[in-house]
Amino acid sequence: MRTTAFTKTYNKRVVLSLPELTLPEGNITAVIGSNGSGKSTFAKILAGTERADDKRPILYNASVGYLPQKSFPFRMSTEKNILQNGNDPLRARALMKELGIDALAGQSAKKLSGGEAARMALCRILMKRYDLLILDEPAAAMDMESTLAAERLIRQYCAETGCAVLLITHSIGQARRLSDQLLFLQGGKLIEQGASAQLLSAPQCEETKRFLEFYGR
Repeated sequence: MRTTAFTKTYNKRVVLSLPELTLPEGNITAVIGSNGSGKSTFAKILAGTERADDKRPILYNASVGYLPQKSFPFRMSTEKNILQNGNDPLRARALMKELGIDALAGQSAKKLSGGEAARMALCRILMKRYDLLILDEPAAAMDMESTLAAERLIRQYCAETGCAVLLITHSIGQARRLSDQLLFLQGGKLIEQGASAQLLSAPQCEETKRFLEFYGR
């Protein structure tokens, strides 16, 4: 699928200006960049929770699922939280088991730890099929084992549904493990894009090289 070009301005300052982009179906596109590069703003605009300057849709005729950085548990059990996005108890229990929170199914979601809430929220978003799934730092609060389990589920979901996945991540390792394509943002602009393996091993732009060297290529 293709996004339209857009600009986003806050207080007369351009914080994000991107060209048309292709997010291939059945592929995971990771967005990397330092804090303030525009990654989360990009996710919010694609998801429709914020508007670009000209108010036009960025995507047309696409169902979009969006998992923001902060998890929002409702005042009900963990399992009921997950079932809010699809009434399929068997799938909900399978997802919970994969992420190691099946024992917490009946517990109030408001009592979950940060990592547990993040796993619950990922289970919830994966209950439904979308054309585009946007995940903003989905494993930031998770430990290593939970992160790897989450990555397996995301890759499996992408393969099974054929949807496009946009992954916002601060982790170069996660981008390497999980993504097919990379977008590198800096200062609200797209600096470089390409196949993940190629861009990570042989970046073409000096800004990308410096970023990867600093963050542990």
